[in-house]
Amino acid sequence: MPVSPEALEAAHLIERLERLARSGEQSGRLNPAQWDALRYLARANRFSRTPAALADYLASTRGTVSRTLASLEYKGYVSRGPSARDGRSVEFALTPKAEHALARDPLRIVATDIEQATDGNVAKLLDGLRRTLRNSIARNNGRAFGACLSCWHFRVRVRLSSRTPHHCGLLDEPLSEADSRTICVEQEPAAAA
Repeated sequence: MPVSPEALEAAHLIERLERLARSGEQSGRLNPAQWDALRYLARANRFSRTPAALADYLASTRGTVSRTLASLEYKGYVSRGPSARDGRSVEFALTPKAEHALARDPLRIVATDIEQATDGNVAKLLDGLRRTLRNSIARNNGRAFGACLSCWHFRVRVRLSSRTPHHCGLLDEPLSEADSRTICVEQEPAAAA
């Protein structure tokens, strides 16, 4: 399939930006896989903070992810607990140490550069990158891991008497406003955009 020189250059630029962000990661106590795990846990909802979901998200093996999580736990960045939904599995949570590290995440510097390069009008770039990601996920038979609010199972303000404004129809679980913006392993896009 022929590719335009501009599209190929854009792919090379994305790869180079990723490598430069990774080089900033190496200056601390965390390796790139550990940064990836922390970033995922910071964005994932309470149903998706499991080793299996993280492995799916990273397109990695469960063994590799288990070693990464064990190392993060040993270093004090994550805590392990029983799953609220399934007592047989475990879920992970970020510790204050992880929150502190994420506030200094090298990826935030790249985000600042993007805002400056686009004069704060990131919407068109973001739309193109989202479509590119959707195509790559579909080609690789991956999972979407989209935000709850864009999911087929997301229900807005279903129960007026509930303390939470939203609901997950698939898991039959209440969702807070904050939950609605997190990514989920079970997410099924409501409609192709």
